[in-house]
Amino acid sequence: MSAHTEPSAVRLADHTTLGLGGPARSYRRVGSTDDLVAAVAAADAAGEPVLVLGGGSNLVVADAGFPGTVVHIASQGVTFQETGTIDPATGEPVVLLRAEAGVEWDPLVERVVAEGLNGLEFLSGIPGRVGSTPIQNVGAYGQDVSQTVREVLVYDRREGGRRVLSAAECGFTYRDSVFKGDDRYVVCEVVFALHRGKLSRPVAYAEVARSLGVEAGERVPMERARETVLDLRRGKGMVLDPADPDTRSAGSFFTNPVVTAEEFAAVRERAAERLGPDVPVPGHPDADGRVKLSAAWLIDRAGFGKGYGSGPARLSGKHTLALTNRGGATTADLLDLAREVRAGVEEAFGVRLVNEPVMIGISL
Repeated sequence: MSAHTEPSAVRLADHTTLGLGGPARSYRRVGSTDDLVAAVAAADAAGEPVLVLGGGSNLVVADAGFPGTVVHIASQGVTFQETGTIDPATGEPVVLLRAEAGVEWDPLVERVVAEGLNGLEFLSGIPGRVGSTPIQNVGAYGQDVSQTVREVLVYDRREGGRRVLSAAECGFTYRDSVFKGDDRYVVCEVVFALHRGKLSRPVAYAEVARSLGVEAGERVPMERARETVLDLRRGKGMVLDPADPDTRSAGSFFTNPVVTAEEFAAVRERAAERLGPDVPVPGHPDADGRVKLSAAWLIDRAGFGKGYGSGPARLSGKHTLALTNRGGATTADLLDLAREVRAGVEEAFGVRLVNEPVMIGISL
């Protein structure tokens, strides 16, 4: 599929899961890595602003649209390579999966599970395309792509050429990477190191373990792990369904805050004053002594329950962490709600939430 340019009347709302965003000044759809590189290089040479668009599942676009070229990635290449090596920790053969940036994520996970390859099964049901996964260090239910990404082929806009970044060079941290907030690199292809076997990676998330009826750290058949995650995500409106307005969102709108031990103690004090001394504050310590809080819990306990809002932009009726377009909302409506929630949480608990979706032409 070759690249082609379409009229500037293309509405970005039609290409985002939120259904929000004004027109692109110029829109170009590309079907291969070569076409992607050529389209971005041409726009750069012309001094044109560039927005690289995948599945639109993690974007909030201004009502005014984008005053430049939108390059929409539709590349579909997928290959598997048997490495002939065995992971000494598991005794399982290592297989490399190379996928182009435009490949739809969940169908790829479904295929990987069917192929008997573990490493992505707990990331089932996440909307979007492969190219976005290293940018956000996409993760869910105790599994992040950083655990399996071997390398990323990028187009380096500063140097004007292609470059392969190792996993270490990607700078992965919680929902972050060298790609996020910096448009130097365009993700073209991602290589994942997976294991061939019948069982999932160890269950790392308590909610999943409870649903499976196993202890954390156990392994289960991969198909069972995938279906359990899909069921959990559907219950929270996190699996796209055109008939369900709760899924017209950008997924989790705020990241889970990571705070110091001292800040966590202050949150617990505020929670005790607000909610009572016996109400526990969920927190997950990490190896650095910091604590990851639950943004959903903070939002709910600050007074913003499921379905909160009176206009076309509301919290999901299934999960307080998702902001939804109930139909007819504008980006301005969504941002008003997001700011109200952020301010309410900060007032209640002294924690300032940070948006997870990428903001285009706007800021929270």
